Amino acid sequence: MPSESPLVTPDTQIRGLMGLLPARARPYALLARFDRPIGWWLLFWPCAWGLGLSGEVIRRWDLLLWFLLGAIAMRGAGCVYNDIIDRDLDAQVERTRNRPLASGAVSLKAAWFWLASLCLIGLAVLLQLKLFAAGVALGSLALVAAYPFMKRITWWPQAWLGLVFSWGALVAWAAVEGELSLPILLLYAGSIFWVIGYDTIYAVQDAEDDALVGIRSSARALGRNIKPGVAAFYLIAIALWAAAFWQIRPQWIVMAALAPAALHLLWQVITLKTGDGSDALTKFRSNRTAGFLMFCACATVGLAG
Repeated sequence: MPSESPLVTPDTQIRGLMGLLPARARPYALLARFDRPIGWWLLFWPCAWGLGLSGEVIRRWDLLLWFLLGAIAMRGAGCVYNDIIDRDLDAQVERTRNRPLASGAVSLKAAWFWLASLCLIGLAVLLQLKLFAAGVALGSLALVAAYPFMKRITWWPQAWLGLVFSWGALVAWAAVEGELSLPILLLYAGSIFWVIGYDTIYAVQDAEDDALVGIRSSARALGRNIKPGVAAFYLIAIALWAAAFWQIRPQWIVMAALAPAALHLLWQVITLKTGDGSDALTKFRSNRTAGFLMFCACATVGLAG
């Protein structure tokens, strides 16, 4: 007999503030994943890192708030777009079959309207940026549009997600520096590997269902080597972040700022249970803390530099 599937946490749950919304509004909030703030935290942190490393995080605290609003809105828009493209696949996967589009709670036409509404909020944030930074931000749209199709054509859609979710670092740096230079490119590259690592952990939840419906992922590609694979991605991320810090302040003492984030990522790898979907989700969500620790490191180095 086949082995019993690991515990899977449903992707759509009405809880907390979601339960206080009017019944007609709940499917739209769930479609944008407002019930799962971890997504917009993970989109926001690279923005905060870029601003922190620039040394302007205190003077331009207003940008930090605009980036937070933009992360919430655009992560929601990305989820709506992803569900529009994946609605048939979502219906075949245990964790996602209750998503509003897959279950029929929201119509396709209404989903497109909701997507446009969220994008208008993103536009309001875009208008707060200088022309060059706005152009950098718009450069991510092609990557965002292509992402839902990556799981159909590559075993590494997590790498594409890394390109998308790390883009805010470039935008934040461009907003204050007016250019893209080596420190932020190294920070951005490190963030890509961080995303590959944590999204591989996230993909552990769906590995069995993904195999049944033909969805590709880094978790499936790594097979039994998930822990060493994630460890390698995190190690590369830390090395690239260290190189970015060195560009700002070439002194060994700056590496101490990176230590808390590095130790947190090490903890994730050591304690990860690859056969337990619930533990994988817990470790994935803990990257909100990793992002905060990295923000503290970037702000410390940026202000000291």
